[in-house]
Amino acid sequence: MTSAAELPASAGTNLTSQENIKPTKMPENRKLATGVYVTVHGHFYQPPRENPYLDAIERQGGAAPFHDWNERIHYECYRPNAFARVLNDRGEVLGIVNNYEYLSFNIGPTLMSWLERHDVEVYQRILEADRKSCDRLNGHGNAIAQVYNHIIMPLANERDKYTQIRWGKADFRTRFGRDPEGMWLAETAVDYPTLEALVKEGIRFIVLAPSQAQRCRLLPTHENPHPEWHEVGGSQIDPTRPYRCYLKPTLSTASSPLSGVSLSPREEDAENDGMCASSDPESLPYIDIFFYDGPISRDMGFSDVLFNSHHLMGRVGAAVRGDHRPAQLISVATDGETFGHHKGGTEKTLAYAFIEEFPRQGWEVTNFAHYLSLNPPTWEVELKPVTAWSCAHGVDRWQDNCGCGGGGEWHQLWRRPLRNTLNWLRDQLIEVYEEHGKLFFNDPWQARDEYIEVIRDRSPANVHRFLCRHQNHKLSDAERVDALRLLEMQRHALLMFTSCGWFFEEISRPEGTQILRYAARALELAGDVAGVQLEKGFLKRLTLAPSNVDLFKHGGEVYRQLVMTSQITFKQVAAHYAIASLFNNHKAEIRNGASTKNSAAKHHLYQKRVYCYNLHEQDYQLQRLGSLTMAIGHLKLVSEITWESEHLVFAVLHLGGWDFHCCIQPFQGRRAYSQLKEKLLASMQQASAARTIAVMMQLFGDQAFGLENLFAEERYRLMQLLSQETLSRLDQLYTQTYRDNYGVLMAFHRDGLEAPQELQVAAEIALGYRCMTTLRSLEQELTELQLSMNYIVELEAIANEAKHLRCRLNNLQGKQMLEQIILRLLWQLLYDANGTFDADLLRLERLIDVAYQLNIGISLARSQELYWNCLQNQIPSQYNLEIGKNEDLTRCRQMLKFGQKLGVDVDCYLNQLG
Repeated sequence: MTSAAELPASAGTNLTSQENIKPTKMPENRKLATGVYVTVHGHFYQPPRENPYLDAIERQGGAAPFHDWNERIHYECYRPNAFARVLNDRGEVLGIVNNYEYLSFNIGPTLMSWLERHDVEVYQRILEADRKSCDRLNGHGNAIAQVYNHIIMPLANERDKYTQIRWGKADFRTRFGRDPEGMWLAETAVDYPTLEALVKEGIRFIVLAPSQAQRCRLLPTHENPHPEWHEVGGSQIDPTRPYRCYLKPTLSTASSPLSGVSLSPREEDAENDGMCASSDPESLPYIDIFFYDGPISRDMGFSDVLFNSHHLMGRVGAAVRGDHRPAQLISVATDGETFGHHKGGTEKTLAYAFIEEFPRQGWEVTNFAHYLSLNPPTWEVELKPVTAWSCAHGVDRWQDNCGCGGGGEWHQLWRRPLRNTLNWLRDQLIEVYEEHGKLFFNDPWQARDEYIEVIRDRSPANVHRFLCRHQNHKLSDAERVDALRLLEMQRHALLMFTSCGWFFEEISRPEGTQILRYAARALELAGDVAGVQLEKGFLKRLTLAPSNVDLFKHGGEVYRQLVMTSQITFKQVAAHYAIASLFNNHKAEIRNGASTKNSAAKHHLYQKRVYCYNLHEQDYQLQRLGSLTMAIGHLKLVSEITWESEHLVFAVLHLGGWDFHCCIQPFQGRRAYSQLKEKLLASMQQASAARTIAVMMQLFGDQAFGLENLFAEERYRLMQLLSQETLSRLDQLYTQTYRDNYGVLMAFHRDGLEAPQELQVAAEIALGYRCMTTLRSLEQELTELQLSMNYIVELEAIANEAKHLRCRLNNLQGKQMLEQIILRLLWQLLYDANGTFDADLLRLERLIDVAYQLNIGISLARSQELYWNCLQNQIPSQYNLEIGKNEDLTRCRQMLKFGQKLGVDVDCYLNQLG
C-alpha cells in the first residue's frame, strides 16, 4: 500500500542525462516524440467458466466467500483499479483514480461480457477511461483488442485465426465505439501466418516479449539500402522503440507449420536482402511491434517492486537510456490481475505512480498507439518462427510434454493426445458445418464470422435480423433451430481451444475439464443437426491422454466422470423448475382437494427465465396434504440460444425435509395430461407417500429427479431454506443457554479466566442471531423510508456485549447488509432534498461507529466512492458559499467533517472555509 507520506518530494534515480527532461505541452501538429514515455500494459483475462448448457457460471466453492472466481478476482482487482485510492499518512483518501485511464489494457471479451452483466458501474468506468485516454492522447485510446477466446494462434487453422480476430474486433467495436489499433495475442503466441491475418484485418500493432525477436536492423534507406542485421535472439532487443515487421513471402512460408519448407539463415539473408534491394520495402505489408521490457515486467510479477510507487519509479528509471536519443518508451506488460489479486493493494501503487511519481520525473504516461503516432518505427525486426512468452519451446506448452507449467513429478504426456483429439473433432465439425450450413446460409463461414453479433445480443429481434441477412431462403421454424445449432456448434468448437486447458500440469484440472465440456456440447449439437455420432471416436482418442491422477487414469475417464455427468437436458431444466416452484410462492394451489378460484386461468402461460431457458407455464397446480406437497404442471421450454423447444409434463412430490420425487415426460396432448393430473391428485387424497410415488412411477416410469439434480445455485438456495427452521431452533436454544449463563460467563471474563467453550460458542451464536435480527428490522425500516434510532441503540448494546465477552461476530451476510444500509443512508443524505439533514447525519454517523464496534470487517469503500464523487461535483459548490449564508457554511462544514469519518482527507476544503 502506497501513501503520499511514504514518498519524498523528490527522488533520485540513475537517469543520468535524462534527469532534466521536463514534460512539454504537445502541439497538435507535432510528428515526433521527445523525452521519456511510460506505458504500463495490463492483460486482463479470465478463462470462460460458464456452464455450456446454462450460459452462466455456477457456484465455485474454492472462491468462497465469493460466488465464483470471476467475482472474487473482480472484488480484488477489477473494481479496485476502477476506484484506486491515493492515501495520506493517516490512511485517509486523498484521491480516487481510475487506473484504466492511464493503463494500456486489453480485457478479454468473455471477461468484459461478465463485467457488463455483474457490475455495470465498473464496466462503464472502463469504457469511460478509454474515452478519456482518447481525449488526452489525440484520439488514441488505452484499450486494445484481444483474440476472442484466448486460443494459441499458431496452433489454429487459418479459418479459426480469422474468426478469432474478427470476433475480437467486432466485440471491441461494439463496446468502445471505435476500431482497435492493436490486438493482444493469447500468451503473445505468434507466427508469420498469424501476422498476415492481423495485417489483413487492419491491426496496426501487437505487443510481444523480447525473447520472441530474432534479429533487427535500421530500416533500409536510399543512403543505406543494406543496413547490418543485429542478432537479438537472447532477449537482447532494445524495447524502448517500436519496430516494423515486414511480411516477406519467404518468412511467411518458412514459418508456417503446414508448409514443411525452411531456409538456412544464409539463404534467408540472401533472399531478404535481395528482395529489399529489388523492391521498395514500403510496398510490402507490415505490422508494427512493441517489445515490453522483460526484466521490469518480471519484477512486477515476482518481486516487491509494486509494493511502493517510489520503488516502481526507480525501477522504471533504471531502464531509461542515457544516450541522448530524442525519445524512448519504457513499456512493461503483465497480467492485469497482478494489480490487486496476485498482489493485494498494488492498484494504489499504480495510481500514485501515474498521477505523481511519473509526471514528477517529466515522464509522459501514454499508450502504444499514441507513441506509435508520434514516433513511427525506424527499425525493422524479424521474429523467431513460432513463439510465446510463457514457453521456452515455441508453443509446445499447448501441445506437448515440454515441461513448462509442470507439477513436480507430474508429466504432461496428455497434452499431445488432447490437442490431436480436439483437432480431429474440429475437422469433423467442419465437414458437418459445411454440408449442413449450405442448406441455410448464403456463405456459412461468413455467417460464422458475423455470429459475434448474436453472441453479443441474443434478443429475438436481433437474432431474426441476423438470420434474415444470411439465409439463402426463408427458413422454417425447424430450420432456424438447426441453423442456430450449427453456429453454436462452431462457437463451442472455438471455445474448446481456449489456451488454459493446456497451461497447467494436469488434464483433470478445472481448465482441462472446461474445454472438454465445450467439446461435449459441440458433439451434442452436431448429433442434433446432422445425426452424426462422433462421441465414440472422440472418447477413443481421448483415452490416449494419460492422467496423473489414479482416479481418472486417462482423458476418457475425465470426460466420463467430470464432463458427461454435467450435461443438461430439457428434462433436467424442467425438474429444476418443478422442485424450485414448491418454494416460489405459487398461487395456483389446491388445499386439501379444494382448488383456489380460477387458479389455472390465472397462471396460464406464466413465463419465467431459468438461466438461458424461457419457461412458459401452460398449467400449474399445487396441493398440500399434511406433510406432503405435490405440484403438477405443463411447461413449454425454449432455449434462448438455439431456439429449440419442448413441451413437458412434470409431477413433483415433497415428502418433507430433503426428500423429493420428481418425474418428467413429454406432453402428449391435453386429454392425456388431464387424465394424468386427475390420477395424481386422487392418489394424494389417500395421504400415502408410498401410494403416490407408485402412481407416479406407473404414469411416468422409473426415472426420477431429486434435490441433487437441481442446478448448483438453486440447490444451495433450497438447502438454506430447508435448513432455516432447524437453524432458527438452534439459535433460540443457544440464546436461552446464553441468557441462563450470562452471569457465569461474565464472571469468567471478569476474572481473566478462559470461559468454557460451550458457553463461549453459545454467546457468539446468540449475539450473532440478535445482530442479524436487528439488521433485518433496520433494513425493513429503510425500505419504508424510516429509520428508528432504537435499532442503532440495540446494535450498540450488542457490540458492547460482544466486546466484554470477547465474542467474534463472523457474519458475512450481516457485514454486507450493514454496508448496503450505510450506502443507502448516505445516498439519501446527499441527494434526498426532503430529508431532515441534522437527524439523518447523526443517525448515519452513529451507524458507522457501531459498524466498526461490531468488528465484522466492515468496508466503507462504496460509501467513500459515493462521497468522493459528490465532493468533486457538489460539495461545497452545492451550498451558496459566495453569498456566505451561515446555514450553508454550517451544513457544508458538517458534510466535510463527515468525510473524515468515512476516511476521506478533506483538510484542504475545511481550510478554505476557515
